[in-house]
Amino acid sequence: MRGITAAVSSATIAAALAMSGCSIKNDNPDLIAGKQMFVAKCGSCHVLGRAGTKGAVGPNLDEAFRRAKIDGLGQDTIRGVVKKQIEFPSMKGLAGTGIMPANLVNDEQAQNVAAYVAQVAAAGGKDQGLLAVAVKSAASNKPAVAKGGILSIPADPTGQLAFVNSTAQAPAGPITIEMPNTSGVPHDIAIKGLGQGPVVPKGTSSFKADLKPGTYTYFCSVDGHLAAGMKGTLTVK
Repeated sequence: MRGITAAVSSATIAAALAMSGCSIKNDNPDLIAGKQMFVAKCGSCHVLGRAGTKGAVGPNLDEAFRRAKIDGLGQDTIRGVVKKQIEFPSMKGLAGTGIMPANLVNDEQAQNVAAYVAQVAAAGGKDQGLLAVAVKSAASNKPAVAKGGILSIPADPTGQLAFVNSTAQAPAGPITIEMPNTSGVPHDIAIKGLGQGPVVPKGTSSFKADLKPGTYTYFCSVDGHLAAGMKGTLTVK
C-alpha cells in the first residue's frame, strides 16, 4: 500500500475527492477486519501507530493525515481518500507512486481498511477493546533452536515485519538456515558473510552455511524490512 502520499493537505484531499467522484458504500465497516487486513497487506510498507506497523518503504500514514485532521477534515473524507488510493494507486493529486498494485484488496476489504485508517491515523494512543486484540502477536520469547542440522526461524505470519523468534541458537558446523513464510509479504533470511535465501511471499527461504562460534545477526534484506526491525541474534557455540 505504498501509493498513499506522504503529505496529504486539505486542498489535495478536496481535489482528489472531486476528481474521483468518491463515495462510501459501506456505512457499517468492520474495523476489526480492516485492522487485520491493513496489517497483512499494507503494514509492510506503511507506519501506522495504532496498528503497530513499521513499514518504511511507503509514507507514514500518521504523518500523512495529521495535517488533514488538524484542518478539520472528518473521517468520512479521509476514508474516501484512502479507499480511492487503494483503487487507483497512481491517482493524480495524491502523488501516488504507482508501486502499490491497484485493488490490492477487494471492495469490501478496501472499505474496511479505509475506515480503520481514517479512524486511527494520527490518533495517538492505543486501540481499545476488541480492536486491541484484533491482530495477535506471534512473537515468541523463546529462542529458535537448531535441530537435525536445520535452524528454522519463521517470519511473523500476520504480516508484521518481524521474525517469530528474535534470538536463535545453533552449534558450530554445517547447517541449513531456513525461514518459513506464510504471511504473503515477501521476505528472505540472510546473515552477512554467510549466505542469503531467496525472497518468498509464501514458502521457505533458506541457505546453507558453515557456522563458527560467535554471535551473528540474521535479518530480512527486502527493502525497508531491516530498518523496520526485522532482525535477530544468532548465538553459535
